[in-house]
Amino acid sequence: MASKSSTETAIMEKDVRTDIGVKDDARKKLVEILNMRLCDEYVLYTKTRNFHWNVIGPRFSRLHEFFEEQYEILDEIVDEVAERARQLGGKSLGTLEEFARHSSINEHPGQYPDAQTMISNLLKDHETIIKTLRKNADEAEEQYEDMATNDFFLEAVQKHEKMAWMLRAHLEGSDAL
Repeated sequence: MASKSSTETAIMEKDVRTDIGVKDDARKKLVEILNMRLCDEYVLYTKTRNFHWNVIGPRFSRLHEFFEEQYEILDEIVDEVAERARQLGGKSLGTLEEFARHSSINEHPGQYPDAQTMISNLLKDHETIIKTLRKNADEAEEQYEDMATNDFFLEAVQKHEKMAWMLRAHLEGSDAL
């Protein structure tokens, strides 16, 4: 298991200097933050895909398609977050072990909840990510003076808010809330 300092060191490029108007220390910290978001996004992607595969019940067909739509959006977000870290001159984490170790999203191996619980769990995860992204957006602007990364985080908030709204709509009128 790598120490945090070796992970921090490994995530910054060493070959070509990145000179984009953001201080080196700020870029390094932003890459670390982006990598933590990458881990959250990838675990949520995997969790959503798992629910897509394992949903059962009278709404199977609709929820199977719905979860697919959601994990496809998450797949795009995963790629965008990894590429944003690279744009800032850093490396992107990319192993399942790293994703699981650094994610704030919890998985529940071997558990196959009912459809309503799946939806409720995903909604809670999106809301967790939304709150974290809002905090990260503020940090990008206020602490690290990077308006582009601030904007990047805010766009991700909007995508997650839309997915959360759709999940919430599936729960309306149920006892799951």
